[in-house]
Amino acid sequence: MPTEPPVLLVVAGPAGSGKSTLCDRLVKEVPGFARVVTTTTRAPRAGEIDGVHYHFLSPEQFDAKLAANAFLEWAWVHGKRRYGTLASSVLEPLARGESLVISVDVQGVASFRAAAAIHPLIRQRMSTVFILVSRARLIARMRARAQDDEAEIAGRMKTAECELREASKFDFTIKSRTRDEDFAALLEILKQARARAAGAA
Repeated sequence: MPTEPPVLLVVAGPAGSGKSTLCDRLVKEVPGFARVVTTTTRAPRAGEIDGVHYHFLSPEQFDAKLAANAFLEWAWVHGKRRYGTLASSVLEPLARGESLVISVDVQGVASFRAAAAIHPLIRQRMSTVFILVSRARLIARMRARAQDDEAEIAGRMKTAECELREASKFDFTIKSRTRDEDFAALLEILKQARARAAGAA
């Protein structure tokens, strides 16, 4: 068992901020960390394992979990499929002493804050992290990915500007620079998050 208290890092930032990359690197390089396994109604892709990559539920199973109030947060994505975080996917690993990281949108973080008001374990262990990225850097990153046309980039930037206005509500912020600098900042935040969790326990 790790001697340090387990923590829950909830990481948010606009599309192109690198939040998923940071979360993946944290799990890979820091012992005792895991991604929160979220839930989806989409079908598994080749190589994906239920309970490892996602909890895959049918729409009917998802409805049943919703009716049972089992989700900390959930949302429709592109109006077609639903994604969510089951309370058990967070509470059970934390209770076992595992540290968790999850990348969510700003709306999802608001739901986690509401869950913290209900669940003492989440309240004690959670720290929220926002990745601040300049407008010019965000646009450059989106263009570099070459996945979106200019209209799509404009739409994503509109969303990003709304999200950036929420940054002050977070416990910690990372002013995004290079991937290595951002990761170093996240490790520094982790130390502070552990100290907070130890004080709250």
